Amino acid sequence: MATAYVPLEEALFVVDGAPEDPELVGRRLTDYRPDCVVVHPDRPDRVLVGTSDAGLWRSDDGAESFERVGDGVLHERVTALAVNPGDPDELWAGTEPSAVYRSTDGGRNWEEKGGLTDLDSADSWSFPPRPHTHHVRWIEPDPGDPAHLYVGVEAGALVQTHDRGETWEDRVDGSRRDNHSLATHPDAPSRAWAAAGDGYAESHDGGETWDHPQAGLEHRYCWSVAVDADDPGTVLVSAASGARAAHTTGDAYVYRKVETRGDEGEARSGWERADDGLSPGETLRPVLARGATSGEFYAASNHGLFRTADAGESWRRLVAWPEGEGFEDQAVRGLAVV
Repeated sequence: MATAYVPLEEALFVVDGAPEDPELVGRRLTDYRPDCVVVHPDRPDRVLVGTSDAGLWRSDDGAESFERVGDGVLHERVTALAVNPGDPDELWAGTEPSAVYRSTDGGRNWEEKGGLTDLDSADSWSFPPRPHTHHVRWIEPDPGDPAHLYVGVEAGALVQTHDRGETWEDRVDGSRRDNHSLATHPDAPSRAWAAAGDGYAESHDGGETWDHPQAGLEHRYCWSVAVDADDPGTVLVSAASGARAAHTTGDAYVYRKVETRGDEGEARSGWERADDGLSPGETLRPVLARGATSGEFYAASNHGLFRTADAGESWRRLVAWPEGEGFEDQAVRGLAVV
C-alpha cells in the first residue's frame, strides 16, 4: 500500500505509507458527504470522489485539492464509480436516480448511457428508505472485456451491458436483487462475485447464471466482497444478520471461502469466520479491498483501516479515525488502495 482513500459520511480520509508505518495524512471534502471513490493504479494521483449532496469531485494531486466535474450532466447524488482496469481514462459513474455515465478523458467530461430504466424490471426497483427512488450502488467492469459491465441497482437488479452501455440486459434468474458490491478478477475473466442484502452469489459464466454457496455463512446480509490478488478461489465477504445490524447496531463480520478440489476434481468450498482483530468495538459493515500480494486484504470500518497478510486469519489496525468527532458512529462508504 502506498495510499488508501476512505470516504466516511462526513470526510474523505487519506492514509499514506507502507503497511508497517502508515499515517493518517489528512481529511478532505469535509463540507460534503463522500459516497464513493475510485483510483487507477497507473494514475495514483488522480482521485475521483462521488458525494451524496454535491456531485462528483476530481483531484490530480493525490487528494491535496479537488475540483467539481460533471456539473450540469451528472446528478447531485453520485453513488458508484469505476475505472477500466486497462485504461485509466475510461471511467464510469452511477447515480441516484439510477443512471450510468461514461467518461473517456479521465473524468472531466461525461455522457449518460441511456436506456437503463427502460428495462422491464425497473418498475420494481426501489430503495427502502426513499421508496420512490433507487440508485446504482456498484459498477464492475469485466477485466477480460472492457465493453462488458455489471451494474448493481439498489434495490432491484443486477443488470449488464456488453457494448459500453449502448444496450442493457435485464437481471437473470438467480442473480441477487439487493447488490451492494461486486468483484471480478483478471485471472478469471468469466467469474464474478456479488455481496447483496439478499445473500452472496457468484457466477462462472460472465453473469449468465449464478450460484449461491452459503454453507458456513451464518450472517447473510452481505455488504462487501473482495477476491485474493493471486488466487480467485479465495474470497472474503463482510456480512451481518440484517440491514439494521449492518448499518446501525454494529453487528458485522467477515467470512472467508477457499475453494479446494475433491477426489473427482469437483470444486468444494465453505465459509468460515475471518475477522480476528478486526472488531475492537461495534463494527458497521466493513468495506473490503484486495491488496497487491497473495493473502493481502484491507478493510475499512468505523474503527479505522485494517490489513491482513494471511487472508483474514488475523487483522492489524493500521490507523484509527480521530476520536471524539463522531467518526466511530459513521459507516464507511468505500475504499480505494493504490
